[in-house]
Amino acid sequence: MENTKEKETHSFQTEVGRLLDIVASSLYSNREIFLRELISNASDACDKLRHAALTSPSLVEGDQQFSIELSIDPKMKTLTVSDNGIGMNHDDLIETLGTIAKSGTKAFLEQLGGDKEKNVDLIGQFGVGFYSAFMVADQVDVITRRAGEKEAWLWSSDGKGSFTIEPAARKERGTTVTLHMKKDAKEFLEEARIRHIVRTYSDHIGFPVRLGEGTLNEASAIWTRNPKDISAEQYTEFYHHTAHAFDEPWLTIHNRVEGVISYTNLLFVPGMQPFDLFEPERKSHVKLYVNRVFITEDAKGLLPTFLRFLRGVVDSEDLSLNVSREMLQSDPKLAKIRTSLTKKVLTELKKKAEKDPEAYAAFWKNFGAVLKEGLIEEAGLRDRILPICRFNSTADDALTSLADYVSRMKEGQEAIYYIAGEDKQKLVHSPHLEGFRGKGVEVLLLSDPVDEFWIQHVPEFEGKPLKSVTRGSVDLDTIKSDEQKPEEKKGETNGAVTDLIGLLKAELGDAVKDVRKSARLTESPVCLIADEGEMDANLERLLRRHGQLQASAPKILEINADHGLIVSLAKHASDKSGSAEEAIKDAAHLLLEQARIADGEAPSDPVEFNRRLNRVMALALE
Repeated sequence: MENTKEKETHSFQTEVGRLLDIVASSLYSNREIFLRELISNASDACDKLRHAALTSPSLVEGDQQFSIELSIDPKMKTLTVSDNGIGMNHDDLIETLGTIAKSGTKAFLEQLGGDKEKNVDLIGQFGVGFYSAFMVADQVDVITRRAGEKEAWLWSSDGKGSFTIEPAARKERGTTVTLHMKKDAKEFLEEARIRHIVRTYSDHIGFPVRLGEGTLNEASAIWTRNPKDISAEQYTEFYHHTAHAFDEPWLTIHNRVEGVISYTNLLFVPGMQPFDLFEPERKSHVKLYVNRVFITEDAKGLLPTFLRFLRGVVDSEDLSLNVSREMLQSDPKLAKIRTSLTKKVLTELKKKAEKDPEAYAAFWKNFGAVLKEGLIEEAGLRDRILPICRFNSTADDALTSLADYVSRMKEGQEAIYYIAGEDKQKLVHSPHLEGFRGKGVEVLLLSDPVDEFWIQHVPEFEGKPLKSVTRGSVDLDTIKSDEQKPEEKKGETNGAVTDLIGLLKAELGDAVKDVRKSARLTESPVCLIADEGEMDANLERLLRRHGQLQASAPKILEINADHGLIVSLAKHASDKSGSAEEAIKDAAHLLLEQARIADGEAPSDPVEFNRRLNRVMALALE
């Protein structure tokens, strides 16, 4: 049937246009990577068709040998990259070459600005793929025909805002990308230059990359080779290929496992956070192969989601070539690979943490929050994950393990203390830490959203309970200080503070659960505490944000009986004059709001808060 569709003109998705501008300006000094990206795309297309042919052999009938062909035409000033992979149809062209079908794209592009060096790093998290062609070409033509379909299409663009699609003639399946080179990109029309680029960046490609009669690459799967025969540079280039990234891998894990289930893995921990690390889908990006035949990049049963930052491949001859992605989730063989692979990764991370703490700190900054998800989701792995977790604390700026924390615990200290919140710097200045700081007691600073949740699943470490400094009562008198300090004043003993507490309770009513003297405050007048077994303010805030909690439970208001403000208020507690009683009532609400503000909350009634504050200030100035 003849294709009667006419030529169409489409505008690029806004994000594509923005990315094209950034790529052109930020990656200019490294333009040769365009060829790596186009060859990687061609390789992926061959992989996809080889997988599709497992269930539809007719797709490759008459042409089962996959390859990638390069050709140069100096007179026409064109470079062509052609493959006999799966190809694209009309809708594929719009979706693949007209939009960036990645969640989080808009947020990612908003991070890019005028700093070219920063842009290169951020682009390394995202990958630019096909669009890198416009660094060297002022026009790109793509002729393609999807395997199993008769129609062929021509996609064409100058990369300046729009592209066209029209029917074309192509006898065989696959895709041909023709680059009309810019005047300042003549070097990429030289055969020697092309050969050098392919051997440098694409030697690991598993399909032959040909230029004329010669094959330029090794054309064998790199993970099947002996690790001794693979250089660091070759590992890095394969990482760039499989992850579509520009950064350097932080860790490479390449090994062969023989046994009941045999498999080979070549995995990389990125040197930077991938842009989609915290997207809700939490997809895996490790490619699964069976006998070097690509199966899927999103095998849900291959690795736990808390290791989703990994990139690379896993190849096993013991899985079925005909297995579907749905069947993989319940395949017992894949489950055994998952168990073995996960333990291997955690073991390698532990080795790195012990051998090079400084380098591990960089890893933890990138991926620690994700790794801690495993403490919630994988109960059987907590004993392996917890020792490689690292935390900020009040001790110093260096990260600490729980084991190191326990080794530094004070005489008489029975618990591992922590405080959770959204900002490490704000946590350091929290009034809840004052008494602990005075005793020299170290407190962990937990500032990742996941912290409030994994802590519910890990009640203790090495027999020491984990205890929040913002929840329940605390007895610091049992903990021996580094230096014995002279006995401090313990507040009014004539009952004035007790009278003040009674007045505060009466005025605040149901707004608080209780009012009591504090053992944890030394500098601030008040703080709010969750009762034992209840949620503290940070956890409530997180749950409200996600619509899982409508209202907060009343907290306990603790007062510092030795603070000048509390002492002064206590002296006026027995004054029965009308003005004194009104001042105490205003002070009660202001103290509660002050405690809320210290917890990072806004006043519950800003207008009334201002009125009370104005009255108290006016009274103080009389």
